[in-house]
Amino acid sequence: MKIFFAATALTALAGLTLSLALPAACFAQTEVVCGQTLSAPLRSGAQLVIDSRPAGLEIVGTDRETIQVVCTADDMASAQHIRLRISGTSDHARLTISGGYVKHGNLQIRMEVPQRTGLGVSMSAGEVTVKEVEGDKDFSLYAGQITISSSRPWNYRRVDASVDIGEVNALVYSEDKGGFFRRFTRDTAGGEYRLRAHVMTGEIDLVGAKTNADSSKAD
Repeated sequence: MKIFFAATALTALAGLTLSLALPAACFAQTEVVCGQTLSAPLRSGAQLVIDSRPAGLEIVGTDRETIQVVCTADDMASAQHIRLRISGTSDHARLTISGGYVKHGNLQIRMEVPQRTGLGVSMSAGEVTVKEVEGDKDFSLYAGQITISSSRPWNYRRVDASVDIGEVNALVYSEDKGGFFRRFTRDTAGGEYRLRAHVMTGEIDLVGAKTNADSSKAD
């Protein structure tokens, strides 16, 4: 009898632990169309991967532990087929922005994320602007522009920014390189994050307070 009650108690405890863990571990996939607001929990220090069709992406850091995404276009009627879908967990999330042609173009996606968020962005063409977001970054564009700016100390231990054709404006490091196959790298002792950005054809801008670093290489 004692063994039975002990086993029953352990089973109940395991079930309770699992039920408490599930809400924190995973949230239901959420999808909206352009014109609607997409919101989901996202913890400070989370990793967010963004896979987007061509658009203008603006990513802004806030003091809230949520992600909020708003989509606009010059012709909202033709943008109704653009879908924003988030999946994963509050620690590791994926945002997918899909859909075809938008009349008159100018599809703009603004997202607010915790100030401390690791970001990965993959997009064929468009513009990515990141403001006041701390964390690792890995960005890849076929054609367009990447701008990363911060008013806080530039806290990267490794920076690798490159273009096949275009320009790398590492203003925060007082470097400006343009032409074919241009690359800027820098290692900084004591830095916390890694930044990798690549554009095949276009421009990369790194903007912030001037910083001194240990070593750099610009090709």
